[in-house]
Amino acid sequence: MILVLNSGSSSVKFRVVDLSDPAAAGPHGVVERIGEPGGVADHTAALGEILGGLDTAGIVAVGHRVVHGGSTFTEPALVDDAMLSVLRELTPLAPLHNPGGIVGIEAARAALPGVPHVAVFDTAFHASLPAEARTYALDRDLARRFGIRRYGFHGTSCDIVSRRTASLLGRPLAALNMIVLHLGNGASATAIRGGRSVETSMGLTPLEGLVMGTRSGDVDPAVLSYLHRAAGLSAAEAEDQLQRHGGLKGLSGANDMRTVLARRASGDPDASLAFDVYCHRIRKYVGAYHAVLGRLDAITFTAGVGEHAAPVRAAALDGLDIWGITVDPARNAAHAPIISPDGARVTVCVVPTDEELAIAEQVRAVTASDGL
Repeated sequence: MILVLNSGSSSVKFRVVDLSDPAAAGPHGVVERIGEPGGVADHTAALGEILGGLDTAGIVAVGHRVVHGGSTFTEPALVDDAMLSVLRELTPLAPLHNPGGIVGIEAARAALPGVPHVAVFDTAFHASLPAEARTYALDRDLARRFGIRRYGFHGTSCDIVSRRTASLLGRPLAALNMIVLHLGNGASATAIRGGRSVETSMGLTPLEGLVMGTRSGDVDPAVLSYLHRAAGLSAAEAEDQLQRHGGLKGLSGANDMRTVLARRASGDPDASLAFDVYCHRIRKYVGAYHAVLGRLDAITFTAGVGEHAAPVRAAALDGLDIWGITVDPARNAAHAPIISPDGARVTVCVVPTDEELAIAEQVRAVTASDGL
């Protein structure tokens, strides 16, 4: 029994995974609005609320999702004080994610001191990125000094989804070239060759790449300095516009794709444009990653939007028939596991992600290798 914790800036999600029966629905839930009116005071209180409702006697380890591990952590690792010190230094690279994760780890270690705690990093899966994919064209000394490179995120999801896609297709993962489209409030595209990440849309931080719920994704870097000069925004205020007020929210006023789709259906032009920009960006990345991979065997949609928004899947791949990429309307509407027609050159899949299970599996591997 492994307790998996995902501590964000204002919430803590949890799930108890029984690896003897992974399909079983164990205790799970979320404590939200931490530090906000009506919510609990802090992460320690949130962990107290979670653990107060759990039977912890059977828990043998705790797994923690950590968004950014930098260049230091390229695989899951046991948590200790030295690790936490490094994670604090990495906070500027993931200001929306790492601080809550650190506080959550500290609170969980205090509450459950007798079991091993393992950190699983979203960036670790992308440690295989080749130099030409992870390197920005910046002054090399400056980049090395401050660790400026492409790290990539959603790696835990990409790992389990790529393995599930191979299982769905009945083919060895090592023989497959695929693109995984993780589309949730955060969104990313990843090119995977033989189970290894070779290109991914998120970069130094989770801001780069696809259009997201509140994040802009790709913009001209000069937008930040222009906002400073023309609008009088500070660097922090300009970045906040891209992080919290961009994406679907900036374009339509709503960060939830379900709301965007409903408004689009009612004729809202802002929602229609937001939808079109969102899908156009995905299509552009699919084309680019097809070129990177050379041969493309599968495209897999996953996460909240990817698994449930049929109009997004159809529009994002529209017009790619010449490359053998097509979507069957009936299968897509039914959210079938395979939504491409029989015999299509590229198989288009809808595969649920399960980051908690992936984290639990990695926790078991770490603790087993350390003899714990």
